[in-house]
Amino acid sequence: MLSEDRKYTTRKCIPLAGLKLALAPVVCLALVCGSVAWAQDQTGQAPPAQQPSQTQDNGKPRQEVPAEAGGPTDSVGPYAIPKKKIEEVPPPPPPAPKKVEDNPDYSLKVNVPLVNVDVLVTSKEGQFIPGLRKDNFRVLEDGVPQQVSNFTVSQAPITAVLLVEFASTNYIFMIQALQASYAFANTLKKDDWVAVTYFDMQPHILVDFTQDKRAVYGALNQLRIPGFSETNIFDAVYDTLDRLDRVEGKKYIILVTTGVDTFSKLTLDKIMKKIKDTKDVTIFPISIGFIVREYCETHPGYCRNAHGMGIPVGQMDYLQGDNEMRTFAAMTGGRAYFPRFEGELPELFGDISNDIRNQYSISYHPTNTKLDGTYRKLKVQIVAPDGGQLKVKDQKGKDVKLEVFARDGYTAKHTVD
Repeated sequence: MLSEDRKYTTRKCIPLAGLKLALAPVVCLALVCGSVAWAQDQTGQAPPAQQPSQTQDNGKPRQEVPAEAGGPTDSVGPYAIPKKKIEEVPPPPPPAPKKVEDNPDYSLKVNVPLVNVDVLVTSKEGQFIPGLRKDNFRVLEDGVPQQVSNFTVSQAPITAVLLVEFASTNYIFMIQALQASYAFANTLKKDDWVAVTYFDMQPHILVDFTQDKRAVYGALNQLRIPGFSETNIFDAVYDTLDRLDRVEGKKYIILVTTGVDTFSKLTLDKIMKKIKDTKDVTIFPISIGFIVREYCETHPGYCRNAHGMGIPVGQMDYLQGDNEMRTFAAMTGGRAYFPRFEGELPELFGDISNDIRNQYSISYHPTNTKLDGTYRKLKVQIVAPDGGQLKVKDQKGKDVKLEVFARDGYTAKHTVD
């Protein structure tokens, strides 16, 4: 006489015989295992193991599984797992070249540095001098003449960052900064890439690199309510150079500023070293606030608060800032501009646009091939093909005095032996 639990198990197992072949053995196997566990619990001993049967639970003969079917098997047959494709044997490697006796095995690696220099040649009035050739350029590195290997005239689209000083300093400073920024935006062409950043206590990115002039104007339209009174130029320039280091190609920084640094964490020496170690970046500083500075010369008491409450700034601070901006421009091959009136801005930025779109790009392999991380001084001269002085005349037949703008030097790569 079966107990109630045993009867329940038997009744549940009988109807499953009518299910499909792929499902019935699995369910019954689970129920039978439950019955075995019940029997072991009642007697305290496990039932004797049964010998594997050659037939299935429903009495049908067991399906033989061919070895090449693939996949795991059970008492019914293989699961529905596709057969694995036979991996093709890779072809044997090509035979190695025969070794010549008395000929040692070695590899030769030559690392020849290449220095690129962008040169701007203008007249004294700032007009670009076209038509120069490769033999018109003489490059001196630490006083040693170099052989120019490549020479091109670049007229490609520009990649520039408009870095604007916009702080709670003086209303005239803010107005002139916006006037200069809009004047630069008006010179942009459809293929130019421009990013807009302003700084006070720290730099703030308004728009990343874009070719949409409307996005540039929209970024400048956000400059309406200033924040802090500090103008940390050194920190802002360092951060911009650090970001531009990840951008390939020639880059430019249009720096619109009064030139006065008030509270930067970095010193002048550190920002100078950063500029020396940065390649392919040219800085064009644009000074603002000339009217306020002239007023400060006759009203020294007012000038103490011209740069913000609690920030005493005198005329000497502005002169020092002008000198620093000229240094940044000279180190990178750019020019510093000091406009007096708003009417000068369109012509000024027209000159900058003409400068950065019409440059002579030269490159050479330095005679000093040491990769010691030292700073090399550069000097570019314009000469006649015979090595003498090059004479250029204007439309009236008068001699034109040439001005050459190129970076002062570069820092060689450094390798550790």
